[in-house]
Amino acid sequence: MKKIYVGNLSFNSNDDDLAQTFAPYGEVTSAKVILDRETGRSRGFGFVEMSDDNAAMTAIQEVNGKEIDGRQLNVNEARPREPRGGSRW
Repeated sequence: MKKIYVGNLSFNSNDDDLAQTFAPYGEVTSAKVILDRETGRSRGFGFVEMSDDNAAMTAIQEVNGKEIDGRQLNVNEARPREPRGGSRW
């Protein structure tokens, strides 16, 4: 399973929009637009998981740079989450 980062999303985008964008390339196992905790609005990026690695790589190549809702998407393989700095307490 491959996780894909999708940036520069329209603030009107939702999970279903994200899934539909990647569905033509293979089975989407999850699609999540990241929301701001305080406002509940999209933060402009999200993640998609696809069951087939080859389909995911094709989707990355095809969707990266594609314009959706007037915004050019930035799509690449998601990197592992980096530990956040902060208090040790």
